[in-house]
Amino acid sequence: MLTKTKIYLSSPHMGGTEQKFVNEAFETNWIAPLGPNVNGFEDDIKRALGGNHEVAVLSSGTASIHLALEIIGVSQGDEVLCQSFTFSASANPILYLGGTPVFIDSERDTWNMSPELLEIAILDRIEKYKKPKAIIAVHLYGMPYKANEINAIAEKYGIPVVEDSAEALGSKYKGKACGALSDFGILSFNGNKIITTSGGGALITKTKGLKDKAVFLSTQARDDAPHYQHSQVGYNYRMSNVLAGIGRGQMEVLDARVAARRANYEFYKAHLAQLDTIEFLEEPTGSLSNRWISCVKTDSFETREKIRMALFEDDIESRPLWKPMHQQPVFKDCLHFTDGTSEDLFEKGLCLPSGSNLTETDLQRIVTIILNTPNS
Repeated sequence: MLTKTKIYLSSPHMGGTEQKFVNEAFETNWIAPLGPNVNGFEDDIKRALGGNHEVAVLSSGTASIHLALEIIGVSQGDEVLCQSFTFSASANPILYLGGTPVFIDSERDTWNMSPELLEIAILDRIEKYKKPKAIIAVHLYGMPYKANEINAIAEKYGIPVVEDSAEALGSKYKGKACGALSDFGILSFNGNKIITTSGGGALITKTKGLKDKAVFLSTQARDDAPHYQHSQVGYNYRMSNVLAGIGRGQMEVLDARVAARRANYEFYKAHLAQLDTIEFLEEPTGSLSNRWISCVKTDSFETREKIRMALFEDDIESRPLWKPMHQQPVFKDCLHFTDGTSEDLFEKGLCLPSGSNLTETDLQRIVTIILNTPNS
């Protein structure tokens, strides 16, 4: 009896040359968190970002956010303004350092941080407490946030921006690569990302000095001495030469992966735009999204759930949009400046399968189910 193949939301997609770099690591015994692949992977990313920034590859995107906030100087009692509509890894590192998240809602053009609410929050915190220590804005699902507006507000009040580009490698804003638009950039190479190292991430800085500081902290903050000496707390966050080898192979197919994910979005739009119960997130002028995940907003929670369950019953993975951080139990006591935008998106939004390895047969199977779902 033939059974249908499971379709995942976003599965890893190897390019074919990763094994060559991994084999080189084994053959040369470079298995540690340093070596030719680490240096090469950093150079590959640097070129992809335009060549004007420095890159430190680390164990995860979360570790990269943690180190960015540590370098900024976030500590006990500091507040960090963070996009609410995101994955929890954007906000958790604030707590690692004893800081307090203050969540900012989204605007509807990009589903990302609202510049208007950001400035309202800054003024409120300056008046009632003190100036926030940092801003974490996110290019959600690969869609660039309004970086010019966010950066202008941040510069006005002298607050550094951590640009969470975990989902946005290959996306561009006003012709510039996402990840290289602000004070610090963050990338993720988790298994579900547009390219993967199994697990891993990168911190992007404007200067070599800042990169060197990140590498120092990520390798247990060992002082320059013949013995093991430590004058400050460090972390075990550096990427291994083996995983960096996977990344080197993946970087060779980055452009193809972006093209495939964008093609998925166009397929969904072409076949589902006829439904008046479904709305697509368009690219604002000047933005290019890698379309890491193709998302739709339905007209109601009920419609979304009918579609999600119909796909689930056919062994097709889909998922509601991120639950806002200000609604998460772990952050229930945090301040938030919201207007209902992200709550509405969470209630009605759905992530559709978006892997770059989807076939046209897979895509047709998905849209057929959606089209045949009653009242979808």
